[in-house]
This record gives sequence, structure tokens and C-alpha cells, in this order.
Amino acid sequence: MDCGGDGGMDALPDGVVQAILSRLSSARDVAACAGVSRSWRDCVPFLPFLYFPRSAFDAARGGGVACADDAIGRMVHAAARLEELVIYCPFSAARLPRWLAARSASLRVLELRVDSAWSGSGSGHLDCVAAAPNLEELRLWGLTMTREPAWGRLDRLRVLEIVGASLADLAVSGAVDACPNLTDLALLGCECSGSVFLATPLLQRCRLDFVGSGTCSLALAAPLVESLEVQGFNYITLHGGDRLKRLTISKNTGRVNTVGIDRLPVLEQLSLRGVQWSWGAVSHVLQCGAEAKHLVMKVEFCGDSDTLQPFPEVDLVEFFNSHPKLCKFEVHGAMFASLCQKNSLKNLDSRFLISSLEEVLITVRSPLNAEQKLITIESLVRYSPMLRRMVLRISQMKNCHEAADEFFEEVSKFAHMSNGRVRIE
Repeated sequence: MDCGGDGGMDALPDGVVQAILSRLSSARDVAACAGVSRSWRDCVPFLPFLYFPRSAFDAARGGGVACADDAIGRMVHAAARLEELVIYCPFSAARLPRWLAARSASLRVLELRVDSAWSGSGSGHLDCVAAAPNLEELRLWGLTMTREPAWGRLDRLRVLEIVGASLADLAVSGAVDACPNLTDLALLGCECSGSVFLATPLLQRCRLDFVGSGTCSLALAAPLVESLEVQGFNYITLHGGDRLKRLTISKNTGRVNTVGIDRLPVLEQLSLRGVQWSWGAVSHVLQCGAEAKHLVMKVEFCGDSDTLQPFPEVDLVEFFNSHPKLCKFEVHGAMFASLCQKNSLKNLDSRFLISSLEEVLITVRSPLNAEQKLITIESLVRYSPMLRRMVLRISQMKNCHEAADEFFEEVSKFAHMSNGRVRIE
């Protein structure tokens, strides 16, 4: 194609120009292309995406926010077919309702980074989201919500993600209630305390990461959920887990007191993490997750009070017989120690077999009870005919301790004799 001659860039067919512009999203690129020629500028209404990065107006004269408001307003009003709007740069709360109203018919994806100063203006609940009823995906960063948002009913919304927000428990429940057809929900790094109840009949993937020192409880009704990750809750209740394949429960500070779930018949991956769990919660989740193929146990202490306590003895034979499909097992510190107690191996006999186990990762942090730990490690290898790899991770063990040296020496000997199946990190 000859783009030279008198026509210059204006000689390009409109279809080619539209195809080029439809692949642009950054506001800087759009502005640069719009200044090339009149025909390019006339194609801005066909843009489906607009993206304003965090530093888009840092160098602007006369104030970044004012310049951002004007530029965003011009582009949003010009892009008549706008489907996706992403704004990371600072902007004024008062302008957002106009932008959303202007593109309410076409807008499908909205992503906003809300500065703390902006959310402090009293509009942090983003009630103006109701002006875009056709949204299918909504992502919000850094807002503050102290009450239920007045979003109306967003029937088409499938994806809701809120990151780094300060939320009241009623605000969480209200936001989710406004989106009855969610399939994906993520609340990440959010400060929240109190009681959160979520009823989401179509939800398939859910990530809830709550931070803060206050007591927090979760009641989730999600009959179709397949993947669930929750962090930061003291009390957890799940109604409907028949389709749940991946479950992660963690608590970085404080204690997990109770977990109310029923049997999980199709569970494939189960991960329990945290500083302290009540043993009742641990044992109940392990019982309901008996079908798991991949199990991660990274809980440091037990106890029903603030006093940190070790895990009780766990019968190794009973544990693996109750998890017959287990292929990959990651066990850390306290849980491994509970499998290495005096009576943990009392039921071992020639009929015992860990038939599905293929990979094991064991983190050992103390040389105490070294003999029992070695016996347990040897037993896992001996009774697992499908075992391909065992990794022994020696972590935070004081190497000046004589028992630690002896333990490491014995483990090294065993690894050397394991035909490559056992490796030490």
C-alpha cells in the first residue's frame, strides 16, 4: 500500500485506521495518534479501550488532577463505543458520575484506583457505579466503604475485585448482594472486622484476604464454588461444597477457631496455613477433605486459647488410610512432629500401604525427638511404592546444637541410600 503522495497519512482507508486504533488502550498512545491526522482523530469514537496509567499526568502543568479530569473527560466522551475504562491516575470524584453516565450503554469493564484523599471526600462508596448497569467486570483499588454502596442491581456483573480497601462488614455484604450473578469474587488485602455473610448462587472462584487484628467471621453460601481461598477469618462456615476442588484457609495473625463445612467429595487440593488453629478445626477440615490429592499443612501451633500449644499425637497409619487418594503431601514443623510421636507408628504392619503418594515435602525445624523423626521419614519411603521424590527441608535449626549435627548426619546417610528419591535442602 502506498501511503506517500499528497494524501499522507490521510490516504489510509478508514477501515485500516479503525483496525489500528482498536488495538490501542493507553491514553498517551491514543492522544499521540489522534494528533497525526484528521482521519485518525475522527476514529477516536471507535476506541473500545482507554487506559490511564498512574503517572499519566505527573508532568502536566497547572496541576495533575485538573489536567487529568479534562483529558479523561474529553476522551471518554469522544469514545462512543468505549467498552473498557481503566483509571490508575488521580482524578476528581465529582467527574466520575458524568463519565460513567456518558458511556453507560457500552461500558463493560471498569477498573479504578481510588486515592485515600479522594475516598475521604465522602464519595468513596462509589454509588455512581449504578450509572453503568451493563458492567460485566468491576475492579476497585484503595477505597473506603463504611456502609452498603448504593449500586442498585448489577445483573450483568460477573467479576468483582476490590484491593487494598477499608471495608465495614455490612459494606462487603451489600456490595456482593448488588451483584447476584457473580462468578468471580476477590477481596484482597482489605481491612475488615465483624461478620460477613455472602450468598452467591453462581460463584465459582472466590478469594477473600482480610487483614487486621479484629475478630472476623465468614458465612459463605456458594453451591457452585470450585476454588476458595480465605485468609484472616477466625470463624468460617461454608454452605455448599459439592463442587469445591481447591480450598485454602489461612490466618497470618490470631487463631482459626472453627471451620464449619460438610464433606467435600471432589476436593483435589487442600491447604491449611497459619500461626494457630484449634485442633478441632484442623481435624474437622482434614476429615471433610479426605478426597484431597494434594495436601499442604503449614500450621505452627494449636490451642483453644491464646496459649500456643503443640499438635496432639497423630496416628500415621490412620492419617494416610483416611486420605487414600493423597498424591502430594507438604507438611511443616508442628504437624510433622505430631506424626513422629511415640505412639504415631504403633499400628504399622506389613499390610499398611500408602498407595497413591508420589511427592513429599517435609520441613524440619527442630532436632528434638530425632530418632522418631528418622523412623517416620524411613516409613514414608518404605510404605509408599509410588513415591518419586521426597524433599527434606532443614529450616531455622541451630547448627551449633549437637543434636542438630547428629540428626543432619543421619538424614544425609538415609538420603544417600535412597537411590535419588530423597533430597535435602
